[in-house]
Amino acid sequence: MSHAVEIAFIGGGQMARCLVEGLLRRGTPPARIAVADPLANAREALATQLGVSVYAQAADAVRQAPVWVLAVKPQVAHEVCQSLSMLAVRQRPQVISIMAGVTLASLQQWLGIDTVVRSMPNQPAAIGAGITALHAAGVLDAGQRAQIEAVFSGAGATLWLHDEAQMDLVTAVAGSGPAYLCLLAEAMQHAAASRGLPADTARQLVTQTLLGAARMLDETDLLPAQLRERVTSPGGTTEAAIAVLQQAGWPQQVDDAVAAASARSRALATPPAQ
Repeated sequence: MSHAVEIAFIGGGQMARCLVEGLLRRGTPPARIAVADPLANAREALATQLGVSVYAQAADAVRQAPVWVLAVKPQVAHEVCQSLSMLAVRQRPQVISIMAGVTLASLQQWLGIDTVVRSMPNQPAAIGAGITALHAAGVLDAGQRAQIEAVFSGAGATLWLHDEAQMDLVTAVAGSGPAYLCLLAEAMQHAAASRGLPADTARQLVTQTLLGAARMLDETDLLPAQLRERVTSPGGTTEAAIAVLQQAGWPQQVDDAVAAASARSRALATPPAQ
């Protein structure tokens, strides 16, 4: 290799690829990114489409890399970390986990090092419009924070959490949240198309409506309830629709969905019984 690897990804799935693409957009040379994945077709796609170095074995990818990103399924985290623990102790890398549910204490124990950060990016990272929550083991200096934030700089915004216990809830709200909105979009498009609107018209109307509402939430100081009230005229069409959603228990269903996702995040981190 003509350049030293700056960052190694262990796991080359969807979110890892999003982060790699973000790094490339921000100018990181492909030769400075390594990805390990056991699937040959995944490695081939990453190498040919993105130009990064790929490896079948995690140990080969992380060797000498100062930053490791753990991007495997939570169910295999224990096994993967233990296989890398000797290298971790020797190299003392900065480790960033994007695995749902896996605690810092577990990662530190399995790897034998304390320089570990948990993160939870979400799907809009693929277009640089995501949000990533971060939580560190111990206190980081400004340089360490900058190094970690740089991994996600091409994926969108970042925020730091003070309490690791909040990470499962972040997973349920932001990590899974894009799917909730896509399900809403799917239902709205179906409702419009089934009542006579052309499918492409329904898609355009729904997509732009969601984009516009999101921008209003982002660019004004108004609370979601206040923006909703501005659309909801007494006796009008929106009031009729909101009444149906409330009667069907939609707000409670959303609350239940977030609770279920948060619980599943915690469960995913439990190593399988030996």
